[in-house]
Amino acid sequence: MPEMSDVVIVGGSLSGCTAAILLARQGLRVTVLEQHRDPGHYKRACTHYMQPGAAVVFDRLGLVPRLEAAGAVPNSTDLWTRYGWIRPPDGGPHGYNIRRSVLDPIIREAAAETPGVELRLGVKATGLIREDGRVQGVCGTDHTGEEQQLSCHVVVGADGRHSPVASWAGVPVKEKKHGRFMYFASFEDLVLTRGSRSLIWLTDPDAAYVFPNDNGITVLAVMLTADKLADFRQDIDGNVRRFFAHLPDAPDLGRARRVSDYVGVPHYPDLSRRAGTPGLALVGDAALTTDYLWGVGCGWALESAAWLADEIGPVLTQPTPETTDVDRALQRYARRHHHALAAHHFFIADLAGGRVLNPLERLMFAAAVHDEQLASSLARYGGRLITPWQFLSPPRSLAACASRWAPPERHEPASVPLGRDTRSLGIPAYASVRMRSTSGRRSGR
Repeated sequence: MPEMSDVVIVGGSLSGCTAAILLARQGLRVTVLEQHRDPGHYKRACTHYMQPGAAVVFDRLGLVPRLEAAGAVPNSTDLWTRYGWIRPPDGGPHGYNIRRSVLDPIIREAAAETPGVELRLGVKATGLIREDGRVQGVCGTDHTGEEQQLSCHVVVGADGRHSPVASWAGVPVKEKKHGRFMYFASFEDLVLTRGSRSLIWLTDPDAAYVFPNDNGITVLAVMLTADKLADFRQDIDGNVRRFFAHLPDAPDLGRARRVSDYVGVPHYPDLSRRAGTPGLALVGDAALTTDYLWGVGCGWALESAAWLADEIGPVLTQPTPETTDVDRALQRYARRHHHALAAHHFFIADLAGGRVLNPLERLMFAAAVHDEQLASSLARYGGRLITPWQFLSPPRSLAACASRWAPPERHEPASVPLGRDTRSLGIPAYASVRMRSTSGRRSGR
């Protein structure tokens, strides 16, 4: 006879634990199946950047004091393009930079401490229980090989971008090719040129970032178009250092110490699935996996879990939840997820293909260098606090066109050799760029 829970969640990381906490606080019985036995397990391939939307959920979970005690850095981001630095005004909404090795155990511990949550470590889901075509539960095995069966009103797939749960349920996946690869590593004793602000460089079509993290650790990443991968792999550390050496205001890596191996992500297609079907919800990367450049994954994992709890919780707390009511709630969650994130995903995935900036993007980035209000709007859009349509509204687009900004001095990009064979792949070197500033206008600092 299967055990009974109100909700069974497959995956005990950010989205799974968030959903478990918020559902259990409503009085529901929640079982979380996490295949790893180690409570300190964490996701390595991550930007460790939490957008402002994530901070709202952290506050709702009551975790902000724990995060700040663990050294989480409130984040704000400066963005560089060939037109100069875009620095949003201080005091705007912020998220947090914190390594997953620190964050994941915190949120997992919080879930385990929540009354109503049973966190089962070392249990791997192996399939779904169905009745009349509807998902009704989960089968799994623990680390000893003992089989488990759990029936429930709703199964939640919080099991990552490859999501076995979604595959078992037959949920279609839409895939879009990613045109860049990424390598990143953690450094300490890094002197940051712009304080604790996170920095992103769009060298068009390549990119890089510096994200200050907890306890004096800084994460550095480079993202280059896929055609450069073979040469880049010949000398990963040397190529990372050469790339940063030619970026404006980049930290001096010669004075820093690398404290981690490089993590490489050679192929990372953007994926999307419908977030809710009868008896089943998908949260986090299981529902939507988007380009790592913009650091949206963690925030969307937390937010999607909160949306799900808000939609299904009130229905499941009824004395006898009706299946039709539960499935309507899952439909509402799926619509909410789509309306909130689909347009963001479309634009992010489009740029992730490896193309150069289009004319509208160049216009907005150039104007935001000198227009503080537009820079603030760009930060809110980049933080996914407003929709693409709000950011690209006619008034903002017209303001960008009318914005008084001096065009940058044109410069011919030099080349940074990649690999040990000294072959140049034409990566721009921007060390000598000097942006023209005019009286009464922002210089980009």
